[in-house]
Amino acid sequence: MGDEEFIMQERGRRDCYRLLAACFYQPSKELFLQEDLFTTLAGLLNRICPQAAVHAAAMGEAFARYDHGELLVEYARLFIGPYGLQAPPYGSVYLDEGKGVMTDSTVEAVRMYRTEGLSMDEDFKELPDHLTVQLEFMYYLAFNEVRALENAETGTARQFSEKQQRFLKRFLGAWVPRFCGRIKDGTENTFYRSLAECLAVFIEHELRVSTAPEALKS
Repeated sequence: MGDEEFIMQERGRRDCYRLLAACFYQPSKELFLQEDLFTTLAGLLNRICPQAAVHAAAMGEAFARYDHGELLVEYARLFIGPYGLQAPPYGSVYLDEGKGVMTDSTVEAVRMYRTEGLSMDEDFKELPDHLTVQLEFMYYLAFNEVRALENAETGTARQFSEKQQRFLKRFLGAWVPRFCGRIKDGTENTFYRSLAECLAVFIEHELRVSTAPEALKS
């Protein structure tokens, strides 16, 4: 794979993390359709992980069939409560089973954010191990990798690639498969089932495939 082709691939990976994070915010018909989120995601995945692209396309079809109220109700039932969560979107629930939230794995994740000079936005009311936070952190690391590649800063690009691999293996790769299984077991909503399939397949692909080409390896 040539340098330019690899940079294009990494841009696609970067943007997939951002768009997948957006899918797990409170559903907004206007925002999701206006940004053509699902078509864009499917197009990116088609080049990176075609198996996940199929589910992204199915998400778009399903999203159009539900009215906004149905999506909001199902989102709350799955991820918010108040009468129990079908699929808690917090890493600590799965990584520190039985210990609740804000546990050792949460503290470890926060330490990694701070190492990169990041802190939680005061307006963000969720916990720091929420799925969207961790997906967006991967986006941040990939963004910096791509910027370094564009500037021919191979050493810096390698560092950010390695940080992505460490975070993926320690966090998202360790709990997202079970989280996606909880979604699929807990809903008949075809949008959220397709979203769970898409995320699970993408993360599995990310775990399996090294993102660093020979030029970035030590």
